[in-house]
Amino acid sequence: MAQIKADPNKVSWEESEFPILCETCLGDNPYLRMTKQSQAKECKVCTRPFTVFRWCPGVGMRFKKTEICQTCSKVKNVCQTCLLDLEFGLPVQVRDTALGLEDGAPRSDVNKEYFAQNMDAHFQNSEDGLGSGGFGKAESAGREMLKKLQRTEPYYKRNRQHICSFFVKGNCTRGAECPYRHEMPLEGDLKHQNIKDRYYGTNDPVARKILSGPRAGGAGRSGPPDDKTVTSLFVTGVTEAIAEPDLKGFFYAFGETKSIVVVHKSKCAFINFTTRAGAELAFEKAGGGVNIQGVPLRVSWARSRPVGARSEQRTEAAPSPAAVMDSLQAGPPPPPGSASDFAYPSQDPTYQGSTSKHR
Repeated sequence: MAQIKADPNKVSWEESEFPILCETCLGDNPYLRMTKQSQAKECKVCTRPFTVFRWCPGVGMRFKKTEICQTCSKVKNVCQTCLLDLEFGLPVQVRDTALGLEDGAPRSDVNKEYFAQNMDAHFQNSEDGLGSGGFGKAESAGREMLKKLQRTEPYYKRNRQHICSFFVKGNCTRGAECPYRHEMPLEGDLKHQNIKDRYYGTNDPVARKILSGPRAGGAGRSGPPDDKTVTSLFVTGVTEAIAEPDLKGFFYAFGETKSIVVVHKSKCAFINFTTRAGAELAFEKAGGGVNIQGVPLRVSWARSRPVGARSEQRTEAAPSPAAVMDSLQAGPPPPPGSASDFAYPSQDPTYQGSTSKHR
């Protein structure tokens, strides 16, 4: 009789006793009860079956469940439900931007499963959530920025019930007995959230909102500089995969560009527009962050030219690479951002919509 070999992929399927959760998702109930279902669903990142936990974080809150497996959670050091960083409580895109981390997680189905199996073997011998690299040795400036942005207390409002879709349509008949919230949904980018974008740290509207205020270290999207002669944008996060034609192909739609200077050594670039209107339009559309060739980039205004004998020697033409490096030695413009008046969306970030369609 032929012997049937075990599927090596099934051997690595997750079997866990307790989820990896942040304090907000866990709730403030000390007598919390959870249901556990082994290999109930597939992970929304690596698509492997994993143990699903479901619980109610408190009175008047909606039931929550784990969305990704523990392997994917350890790789990014995020909560299995909200996918926010476990140490700072911030989106992955904000953390990686502040600490200068690059996302090396694969995207294809085959590579994701192979990568997850290798991470499983690694975590059996190590407790480091981010692998051998981690972010414990990251620059202190980036960590200080994250400490300014992080919440010091759990934000339990994020666990509230979804908005009643019947109330939005104006025909909810339950009134005060309706278990869902009678509020109008949020408008704008925060209404459209994607769990994979949140996990990989790309095109995350919540992260863009945090990075667009002064507490993140820069002027952000508060407005263009008062100096009307500034017609250049400063782009950071530029990798070797991004060349000058890639940047030109994206920014030309906002206005005529005078020149584009890319400095791969410093992972930055200058986009010099012919007119101030073109620069303002480009910053309005891309100031919160942009994704080119799969690489998340930050866009901010370039600094005003210094006044003095040194500035008089400069011509009206585009800055030379030597001038670019000179300006970088003086320090690049601080990254945009603020979270002073930011409140995370009341809906779970792992869901795209803000209303409930189930009664």
